[in-house]
Amino acid sequence: MPTMVALVLLLLLLLDGKLAWSAKEGQFDYHGFAAGKLTLDGSAKVMPSGVLALTNSINPPNGHAFHPTPLRFIQESKTVMNTAVVARSFSTSFVFAIEDEYHGLSCDGLAFVVSPTTDFSTANRRQYLGLLNATNGTPNNRILAVELDTIMNTEFHDINSNHVGIDVNSLVSRQAKTAGYYNDEDGAFRDLTLSSREPMQVWVDYDGQVKRLNVTLAPMQMSKPKNPLLSEAIDLSPIMVDMMYVGFSSSSGTIIAHHYVLGWSFSLDGPALPLDFSKLPTLPRVDTKTRSKILGIMLPLTTALVVAALLVAVFVFRRRRFSEVREDWEYEFGPHRFAYKDLFHATNGFKCSNLVGVGGFGRVYKGVLPASNFEIAVKIVSHDSRQGLREFIAEVVTCGRRPFSMDENNHRIVLVDWVLEHQRNGSILDTVDPRLIGNCNTEEAILVLNLGSFCTMSDDSSVTVLLEGR
Repeated sequence: MPTMVALVLLLLLLLDGKLAWSAKEGQFDYHGFAAGKLTLDGSAKVMPSGVLALTNSINPPNGHAFHPTPLRFIQESKTVMNTAVVARSFSTSFVFAIEDEYHGLSCDGLAFVVSPTTDFSTANRRQYLGLLNATNGTPNNRILAVELDTIMNTEFHDINSNHVGIDVNSLVSRQAKTAGYYNDEDGAFRDLTLSSREPMQVWVDYDGQVKRLNVTLAPMQMSKPKNPLLSEAIDLSPIMVDMMYVGFSSSSGTIIAHHYVLGWSFSLDGPALPLDFSKLPTLPRVDTKTRSKILGIMLPLTTALVVAALLVAVFVFRRRRFSEVREDWEYEFGPHRFAYKDLFHATNGFKCSNLVGVGGFGRVYKGVLPASNFEIAVKIVSHDSRQGLREFIAEVVTCGRRPFSMDENNHRIVLVDWVLEHQRNGSILDTVDPRLIGNCNTEEAILVLNLGSFCTMSDDSSVTVLLEGR
């Protein structure tokens, strides 16, 4: 009989223990993480004080910390007509702080995460928060995240560099608002700066019955505001699988920032236990001397690099602006060249006011060469066009000579005078570049020479002589 009584009592105790354990299933709280057994990877570590540090300046840029065991987020809902699978209600609260390595210069923030896995080895850092990568946005991700973001990434349509957002399978937030809270007394909105190093508390509450997710933010010592910062109507059932992990993810980049979590509570099917602020660890001290020394070295170096990059960019731009293309026909016929930069300045950048005509295969601009004040006409044609190529060759350098040259006796020859002399002697054809003979229409070449000579005349008598000679 005594043995039987003992066995019955033991059985009752075991049953009572099992029931008690079941009542606490899906509920936990951490006041500091020194005694916890979180699943950590990347740069995440628990400091001796119990503070969870997700990122630092030494280890890899991504950091993840998850509750060690998955939780059952799915339950069956039976009705008269059918049985449905629905996401369970949950509630969580945590205290975090974000500290910039350099005041005013931050990197991407941190996120509370519900995920079917703790393996984020394929995730990218920085704007991807160590959660997703370039395939961001696929339904197979099955990730719910509440981001506390301190960088504005235009690719994700971020509203600013200090916001809270609700993300589902993507880092393009379903809803986002500037970090802050609504005051219970007057309902006014109060701004908060996420990267201020001031501890803040976040509440994330999902009601599986009405299918609504609320996110609330406030300074650490303040009680939970009545009005949430974000309130999103959403059914999480399609997103969840049976067993899901809960935890945090963060990412760093070129500019170092520290992301800390001081305390965390979570509960399925009920409100999360309130955190006892007196039991939370304190943030690590700021080494102002080291920071000032690093800042004193890095800022001048960064400034010098930026200035150098700008100078290189200006140099490349100027070179590309005045870059030239040497056409194939130039090697064949060898025209005399002016630098494109000189022609650009001579025509005031090919202004419309300098446009004197439009031909069948190009525009003609008037200009003045700065060095000699010599008036010129410049025709622009596309180097991809082959229309009128032979005609153009005949039209520009026809004699194949420089405007001024020296003969075998070292006497100066003026091209215009030389052509006019042949014009008067009836031997204008002798002035055509021998390389053009057979490659152009002879009559057109003579016409161009006569027209060019005509344009050089400054008085009527010369024009009469020219016309008589023709």
